[in-house]
Amino acid sequence: MNLNGPRRSTTTDDENTAPVELPHVLVTVAEDGTLAAMVDGTPFASPDGSAWTRATFGPLMDAITKDRTIAVRVEVRENDGGVFIEILRTRKPRRAAAPTENPVPETRRSRHARRMPRLAEVTAGGFVPGEDVAVATIVSHTDATGTGETRTLIDLDDLPDGTHEVILFGRISGTLAVRRLT
Repeated sequence: MNLNGPRRSTTTDDENTAPVELPHVLVTVAEDGTLAAMVDGTPFASPDGSAWTRATFGPLMDAITKDRTIAVRVEVRENDGGVFIEILRTRKPRRAAAPTENPVPETRRSRHARRMPRLAEVTAGGFVPGEDVAVATIVSHTDATGTGETRTLIDLDDLPDGTHEVILFGRISGTLAVRRLT
């Protein structure tokens, strides 16, 4: 019983199309973390003559794919015998927006997006590391660092006129800090 249905042939089938062949990138990782890269069997050296490393894997792939303008099949062979295979696809090209002949009238939102924010920094301690810290008049939330400190930037233009103090409230510890904006 044929569950797939009949195969329909068109002029683009078999005889008129070539199989897609991607450049094959083979990256071999040495014990010291250096990388040896080959593209279709040809060694691919660093442009500055230094060794490729795990830290430079991204720039290596950018160099091979010409900033992702060509797709490649990447095979990474680890020194412990592990093998990873991935296909890096190309990015969709971004078109520059054509300038319009009729300028759009400026709105309050576009003026707000264009302006430079006036920021005030507020800091306090005594919070539980990683806890969610509410920023009141509540304009935002932030997290405490691993040492229990917190930091936030407040855009002064987002505050109602006459607001001169900010409250930081630790949602777990209950720590409350009131800071004056200066």
